[in-house]
Amino acid sequence: MTDDMTYGRYLALDDILNAQHPISDRHDELLFIIIHQTKELWLKQILAEIGEAMRMIGEDHLVEAYKGLARVSRIQAVMTLSWDVLATMTPSEYTQFRDVLGGSSGFQSDQFRTMEVMLGLRDGPDSGPMTAAAKQLPSLWDAANAALARAGFDLPAVALSRDWAQPYEPMAGVEAAWAEVYRDTDRWWGLYQLAEKLVDIDDALATWRHKHVLTVSRIIGGKRGTGGTAGVPYLQTTLAKRAFPELWSLRTML
Repeated sequence: MTDDMTYGRYLALDDILNAQHPISDRHDELLFIIIHQTKELWLKQILAEIGEAMRMIGEDHLVEAYKGLARVSRIQAVMTLSWDVLATMTPSEYTQFRDVLGGSSGFQSDQFRTMEVMLGLRDGPDSGPMTAAAKQLPSLWDAANAALARAGFDLPAVALSRDWAQPYEPMAGVEAAWAEVYRDTDRWWGLYQLAEKLVDIDDALATWRHKHVLTVSRIIGGKRGTGGTAGVPYLQTTLAKRAFPELWSLRTML
């Protein structure tokens, strides 16, 4: 620690506060930029938390992993609330600067796609080098299933070793094993709490997607998104995605 350290220097505020460069002269473009830059900062923290949680789970330190996983779902809640701030911008205000966005689109966010991939959702296109690299490694769901197997549960071999880059397909054997955890929570308390932390994350992601659809619909209606994306119709197709599908389907078995 040095005596000449200041708040601004420690947080690199000169760099951060000079990183907004509106192209138009419209007041609301600044808000649009700040909302999305803030999301990217939170995504950076989410990726760090998921990575650390996966390391702990891999070492069977399940309790220690809970805090980071809980932090992820709390960050997701903050990101969801930020849609309400963006929704203060009306369609008329957005159309006044929308053309300056050109071919840019939120679908190009390498960090968001990497988050999905690290959780276990691998059915979308790569958005950059981070996404491509993450696809070659086991996901958080794979790490949880590996911990389940190490605890003595009989899981399908494909759940523990496969081409990680391919989309995950739900398996009856995985569902049955996790259902057993839920049937005897006293015995399997660590795995049970891990599962519920994962459901919290999936729940928060679904809530984020739902609010995203509403906000985009409120601002641009049925128009196509920037970058040639389908806009609201595409976003609606993502609402049913679940990173940990067997943790949802097993509830019907209990």
